[in-house]
Amino acid sequence: MNKVYTGKTKDVFALENGNYLLKFKDDCTGKDGVFDPGENSVGLQIEGVGDVNLRMSIYFFEKINAAGIRTHFVSADLANTTMEVLPAKVFGKGLEVICRYKAVGSFFRRYSDYIEEGADLPAYVEMTFKNDEKGDPLVTKDGLITLNVMTAEQYDDIKDMTQKITKIVADDLAEKGLVLYDIKFEYGYDADGKVMLIDEIASGNMRVYKDGQYIDPMTLSELFFA
Repeated sequence: MNKVYTGKTKDVFALENGNYLLKFKDDCTGKDGVFDPGENSVGLQIEGVGDVNLRMSIYFFEKINAAGIRTHFVSADLANTTMEVLPAKVFGKGLEVICRYKAVGSFFRRYSDYIEEGADLPAYVEMTFKNDEKGDPLVTKDGLITLNVMTAEQYDDIKDMTQKITKIVADDLAEKGLVLYDIKFEYGYDADGKVMLIDEIASGNMRVYKDGQYIDPMTLSELFFA
């Protein structure tokens, strides 16, 4: 295998069949030894976090594929904490797609003049460029098209896929007495320009509450697989 990328929480290897292998690590983003999925640098190691992130990703990728929604997931090997994925090109230099059911976090900070904290949102989708120095700036559909990051059709596909995938995740969590407030995804596209869900679907990418209390990602993983 040929390593092509060393990430904060995953390493990427090129396979002979043209696909890629993601190696999940126990490295976590955080600061001063405290786990924080919003941080941009590795702050600590938590034994088993790579395994649980892979398990949750497998669970949801298989469910999403079964629903007829395109993802990069091919197969996984829990013994080696790896996941085989299809090749995909990212949009621009990296784009994050957030689906929001509740007005919290950065959404509430931006729009608090117009909405109460925790108010319901209609599966609101927004996109941000991955750029730490610029604070992950928001970008509109027109902006993405004007900047040649994606086509209008790709944008519409991503929005539709995001809302469908979020419902799958939210419904599953609801069965366990958990309430999804928002979730973050990444997308790529194949050689034909067709959009697919990429990266991972793990507890660190979602904001979840139980009985009105925020559940931290590690506790969420434990509750999910209890």
